Amino acid sequence: MLVPFAIVALNAVKTPADYAANGPLAVPDPVSLDALIAFWQRVDFGRKLLNSVVISGSVAVLAVVVSVCNAYALGIGRVRGRLWILVVFLVANTLPQEALVYPLYFLTNQVGLYDTKTAVIVIFTAVQAAFGTYLLTSTLGEFPRELLEAARIDGAGKWQTLVRVVVPVSRPTLSVLFVFFFIWTWNEFFLPMVLLISNDNQTVPVALGVLQGQRMMDATTTGASALLGVLPAVVFFLVFQRALARGVTAGAVR
Repeated sequence: MLVPFAIVALNAVKTPADYAANGPLAVPDPVSLDALIAFWQRVDFGRKLLNSVVISGSVAVLAVVVSVCNAYALGIGRVRGRLWILVVFLVANTLPQEALVYPLYFLTNQVGLYDTKTAVIVIFTAVQAAFGTYLLTSTLGEFPRELLEAARIDGAGKWQTLVRVVVPVSRPTLSVLFVFFFIWTWNEFFLPMVLLISNDNQTVPVALGVLQGQRMMDATTTGASALLGVLPAVVFFLVFQRALARGVTAGAVR
């Protein structure tokens, strides 16, 4: 699994002449950062990186909050029509983005949010929260009723029960959702490509796709773009891997 990443890293620090002479599998001789620097400057990668972090981080946080509130009402509150509401959320997860792109394009134009990060954040918050609601509803449906009764006896209202009891107990699951939502949003390409047309608002995947489509990169610059594009997501995953492991194993051992 690590071999492709190693090859990308090797080619990202080669010169075009070294790549042409020795091929993609040879050790760089000499090590050169010219491709990384050239790619960074060519696409204004710092701005693209900031856009992706802002969009992915905002979506991850907001989608988790919306999912928790929805699942609290559906899983613990047992609202009327709960099953049909869950079916709607499930169907929302099955719709391809190609079927949604024109309505979303039309609506963002109508409300004046086209070519803004806010539009992408709102859209992906709704998309990710649909999956989060479906998953968390089944989890909170099995929430210990003893804890809820104890909170009610202590005088806690619905919001206090949610914030002080449900969220802390469900923190491992919420951590997993946060990590997944961030990485899924980071990797999104199609909708950001349609909705973010200005250079200042584009995300990392869109910048990579646009530049490759213009045939402006040689093999070493392609390696540099791939390395810089995947590295932030890998770093994020490594930082939060402990939370991810706790969430996966939560409930396995009492």
